[in-house]
Amino acid sequence: MSTTELVWIKSSYSGGGGGNCVEVAVGSGAVLVRDSKDVARRPLTVSSEAWSAFAAHSARSSC
Repeated sequence: MSTTELVWIKSSYSGGGGGNCVEVAVGSGAVLVRDSKDVARRPLTVSSEAWSAFAAHSARSSC
């Protein structure tokens, strides 16, 4: 699956100004993370398990 076929979701922690956005998409067995300013660059790919652990830790931490 190419990154253009994925549904990208902007992080709720990204600012509303449109310049500093982190986006995520769920692929088959992996989560992809990219910078919305540089969509041509290959996204970071992590396993679903690693993303779940990151999200659980982030939910417990204050930002």
